[in-house]
Amino acid sequence: MWAKLQRFNTMRNQILVVYLLVMAIVLVLIGLITFKQVSSLVSSNAEKQIQQTAVQANGRMETLYHQLELLTRQVTTNPSVQSMLLDIVEGGKPTYKEKQSLLQMVNSYQAYYNGIDSLELYLNDHSKLYPADDRNLQDRLGRKWIEKAKRGKGEMLWVGTDPKNPRYFLAIRRVSLFDRWFSSGGYLLVRINKNYFGFEDTPITKNLSDYTILVDGNNKTVHSNYDGSITELLSMREPFVTLDRRKFMLVRQESAVTGWTMLILTPVDALTDGLSVLRASLLLSGVIGFIIFLIFSFFLSTLVTKPIFKLITAMRRAREGELVHSPEMASTVEINELNDTYNQMVDQTNHLIQMVYEKEIITSRTELKALQAQINPHFLYNTLNALYWSLDEKGEDELAEMVVAMSELFRYTISGSNKNEWVTIREEFDHIEKYLQIMKIRFGERLEWELCAPERHLGVKIPKLLIQPLVENAILHGIGNKAGKGKVKVSIEQAPDSASLVIKVEDNGPGMDQATLRRIVDSMESGGVSSLKGTGMAVANVNRRLKLYYDNQDLGLSIYSILTQGTWIVFEVPGEES
Repeated sequence: MWAKLQRFNTMRNQILVVYLLVMAIVLVLIGLITFKQVSSLVSSNAEKQIQQTAVQANGRMETLYHQLELLTRQVTTNPSVQSMLLDIVEGGKPTYKEKQSLLQMVNSYQAYYNGIDSLELYLNDHSKLYPADDRNLQDRLGRKWIEKAKRGKGEMLWVGTDPKNPRYFLAIRRVSLFDRWFSSGGYLLVRINKNYFGFEDTPITKNLSDYTILVDGNNKTVHSNYDGSITELLSMREPFVTLDRRKFMLVRQESAVTGWTMLILTPVDALTDGLSVLRASLLLSGVIGFIIFLIFSFFLSTLVTKPIFKLITAMRRAREGELVHSPEMASTVEINELNDTYNQMVDQTNHLIQMVYEKEIITSRTELKALQAQINPHFLYNTLNALYWSLDEKGEDELAEMVVAMSELFRYTISGSNKNEWVTIREEFDHIEKYLQIMKIRFGERLEWELCAPERHLGVKIPKLLIQPLVENAILHGIGNKAGKGKVKVSIEQAPDSASLVIKVEDNGPGMDQATLRRIVDSMESGGVSSLKGTGMAVANVNRRLKLYYDNQDLGLSIYSILTQGTWIVFEVPGEES
């Protein structure tokens, strides 16, 4: 199971999963925050709107109450009513004409004010003046309300539900006589329809609430479309209540004019009705955004990982032995740097392979020459030894010494095992000394030489036959082409700015012009062979061996020459004794 999952554990899939996970978290957080903020805003606006509705409804109620109060004041202060009641208080009786005038006045008021069912006028003895019947005010209301109206001194008093007919409300007002020092002249009783304060058909509360409750100062219901008990609602102060497992927002508005209280109950789900659309929109937007980001993440992960896959392909080919460059990519800085590093590694590896290949060829050829030269080396040494003793017996000491030098020279040259490829500078100097002694037989007093190196540098190891071919070249092409005495000098000194040793081979031969020097340098750098008599090696060969043995392309021979003054060759080798 785990092995199957490992196949999908790729960088591309990881990038894709991480991007999608981050996007999902971002979308969820943004959706939740947006929904919460919008929900809070909608609820807050709805609450403010309901509060405003309550204020408007309360204002309407107060306006209706003021109209009712204005009506009762107009009736009680009407001159006809004042005159009639004053005559009755002073012992008179109302005439038929006065009664007709009173009837017309009452009818006009009732026609003007909607919701007013009747206006009833009573005398101080509680008998009924209008409309004429046998009803008594005390029987109609009870003595308590009459006493309250008397103490009210002409202010309208809200009675509440009509005890004789619950479909109506009652309000009472004492009639104060202006011409009798505002003494009581009787009472005005107003009967009001229950729907006078109704809000069902008004635009104020339409579609904004389920229940509207209006109670008077005695907590008696004036208007309510709620069938349950309102006693508990009146005592609640929380902004939200639960009725029949449904949550409502409770808004309370108290009137400073009437002392009445209005309650508006609005379902919370009605307030957040638009939020379901918002929720669906957010979910749809989230799904669409997730799909878009999925596509974007797929292309982005492909764009990021495609160069890596190309590099992996190139590495797999390298593992199979095909070291080729990975093509240049239009990608990120890091990927390009990784690609360039791989290409540099390929170049270096190919270069190392080429160097090892060339070194093996040179080694093989050297060993082959050594094997060819070692054909019965004891025979050669024994022959030279016999020649030495023969010359010694004849007293040819100088020739005998030359034979010994030649024997040592051959022994040094043809001892060709890998362990003897490196020799000390001291050993190379000894070999050069023997070679120069042999060359002196040819040149005689014309040849002079000087080998100089600090004692501390003589133990440094260098490849065998690294300096001697250059000395041979200086003798054959320098001293050999010079009339008169010539000198070859080999010097070794410390480099001024590093731990390397500077080796210099110079002669005071005829030198060469710059064109010839340039041709020789170009031939050396291109790997051409300028034959050196005696050893068969070339300046170019020494130059190549120097680079191969030290594995450093910066190392190499530098050739300088001045016409008629001489030529010198300079190169550097590491100064460690290793």
